[in-house]
Amino acid sequence: MNVIDKLTSEIISHGSTYIAERVGTIVKKCAFSPNTRDRMDLNCLLTDSKGHIITQTEHIPVHLGSMYVGMKNFLNYLENENIDVHDGDVFIVNDPYIIGTHLNDVTVLKPIFQDDKLISWIVRKAHHVDVGGSFPGNLSIHAKTLYGEGLVIPLLKIVEQGRLRRDILKFILSNVRIPKYTLGDSNAQYYQDVRSVKRG
Repeated sequence: MNVIDKLTSEIISHGSTYIAERVGTIVKKCAFSPNTRDRMDLNCLLTDSKGHIITQTEHIPVHLGSMYVGMKNFLNYLENENIDVHDGDVFIVNDPYIIGTHLNDVTVLKPIFQDDKLISWIVRKAHHVDVGGSFPGNLSIHAKTLYGEGLVIPLLKIVEQGRLRRDILKFILSNVRIPKYTLGDSNAQYYQDVRSVKRG
């Protein structure tokens, strides 16, 4: 590798890392709950169009190993369910069988397009304070199934072609104990996208 190639590689590497770190900083600063703001129980990553991880932040180690498999499951789910992906879409999911870890880890995924071609995904995973269930915090030793732990959010579009899906947001907020925290943390995860969302 010559000097120019090495320099180009370093610029791309550090630039990609900056994107993930910057997204993580925005999520942390805009979140409402202490889980995200103080404990930094979140991770952000940048992938290529096929879900291969380019770079990710290093906040919570458990997310680091799970997202490789999670991205493969996510893209397989999109394909198997024939879900179209458009510029301006933002997906939300916490189903561990799709995206990994547990129900409190809510993941938001945004496709990045260039010249109408999908080139990348920006992914933000954060541990929400509560997602319903029989016990606050969803850490029940009595839960015998996944559904006893809380609300399972299948892969849904929370923003569809630039339009916030308020019906989905209302459904999620109706199933948690502290809607203020859930709304604040959810908004933080797609804050960068909501600024240009068409209201309605």
